[in-house]
Amino acid sequence: MKEMKEYTIPFVGLKVGQHKYDFNLDKKFFEHFEYDEFHQVDLSLKVVLDKKPNMLEIDLSFEGSVNVSCDRTNEPFDLALNGNYHYVVKFGQERDDMHDELVILPHGAYQVNIQQQVYESIVLALPSKRIHPGIAEGTLESDVLKQLEALKPNGTDQDQSDSVDPRWDGLKKLLTDK
Repeated sequence: MKEMKEYTIPFVGLKVGQHKYDFNLDKKFFEHFEYDEFHQVDLSLKVVLDKKPNMLEIDLSFEGSVNVSCDRTNEPFDLALNGNYHYVVKFGQERDDMHDELVILPHGAYQVNIQQQVYESIVLALPSKRIHPGIAEGTLESDVLKQLEALKPNGTDQDQSDSVDPRWDGLKKLLTDK
């Protein structure tokens, strides 16, 4: 995948210590990864790169909101999202980013690209079920909810299904007569 230049941080000229970066994420960032579940994105990303003599420690923290569709009604709503992610960058023979919290860059590398870790940390911070807050409050007016309410089984139908056919009593008697 092609790297986005704005998420590449050159570290070769930085002094040992902490360095802070701020980014604003929008829908274009997620379109780069072909992720299309967000209608709108307004996220603020703060990156703290802690340069040490033989490695880098990177802390990502994000907060904001994404506009997604409700899993029940398909109504769009703004979902508040925040989280953080910490990982370490070390140097070795060749690039390796197969570990969750460790990235290995080849010796002689002078910059690190954080776009993949940013993308993964945000997508993993999403809840597995995205339910519109109006459903729990009872304030959401939706055609889908009205249709679900109309198709809900009535209590009278359950009473009729609860009454047992007397022919089954004879079969039950066989089980208890042992």
